[in-house]
Amino acid sequence: MPERTKRNVNLDLDLIRTFVTVVEAHSFTKAGRRLGRSQSAISLQMRRLEDQVGAVLLSRDPRHVVLTAAGETFLPQARRLLRLNDEILSEVRGDDIEGEVRLGAPEDFATVHLPEILGEFARQHPKVALTVTCDLTLHLLERLREGQLDVALVKREPLGPDQGIRVWREPLVWVGADRSLLEGKTAAPLVLAPSPCVYRKRAIAALDTAGRPWRCAYTSPSLAGQHAALRAGLGITVLPRDMAPADLAILGEGEGLPALPDTEIALLRARTAVPTAANRLAEFVLAALDRRHAMTSDGP
Repeated sequence: MPERTKRNVNLDLDLIRTFVTVVEAHSFTKAGRRLGRSQSAISLQMRRLEDQVGAVLLSRDPRHVVLTAAGETFLPQARRLLRLNDEILSEVRGDDIEGEVRLGAPEDFATVHLPEILGEFARQHPKVALTVTCDLTLHLLERLREGQLDVALVKREPLGPDQGIRVWREPLVWVGADRSLLEGKTAAPLVLAPSPCVYRKRAIAALDTAGRPWRCAYTSPSLAGQHAALRAGLGITVLPRDMAPADLAILGEGEGLPALPDTEIALLRARTAVPTAANRLAEFVLAALDRRHAMTSDGP
């Protein structure tokens, strides 16, 4: 008998884009919101992709979506295919936006919200050289004034100066290892970033206004360092609700802690920025954060 010819399979890029979105969103429901599809449609697309690939890519239960071994192998190749697709379309369409854009953002906000957004921007505009700096807000403002940044996302007071375009607003919460952390303690132990830091200022001001004694138990400029101190039970801190790690407890009035005002993130542009490239990045980030905020406001 003649040897059976192996059928070539053409991967569907639309299915691949859905797969990458599910992985980045950690949820079929959230991926569906981002792509404008129902959860059942996302599930169907994943089954079709797994049929094409011939392997199970995702392990899923009611709460989690986890990459299988095959999924971990496939993910970087999937991203490479999408990047190549976007680069080809950009060249064919004559997208001539190019130049360097220097973006600044607070570390916590950049870590949680920006990687996916900036990755998509880089895929759509491969001729733009994007440089990202993470720092405290006051340092970012100084860099912007000195012409070292073109676009900056900064923390601001909701009732303070009308600085930049508001792109994000979120409640601040007290966070610690567990709810018993403050029992028997006269002074609240604080885990803080060094001054100047908006959240440090908020925590101290709120406790002082409430007449609650406090002490600085741990100071670290690194978000990872602060999280490690919190997990070790060294103290409590102030974080935006959406940035509070899932393994830490959100504290409040039950622990004798005062309420906190919301946090805001604003976008500012330097007058000396490369107009087209900087404006395109600013518009892209504004639109993406607006969509993301709408999704998180709808709940999980």
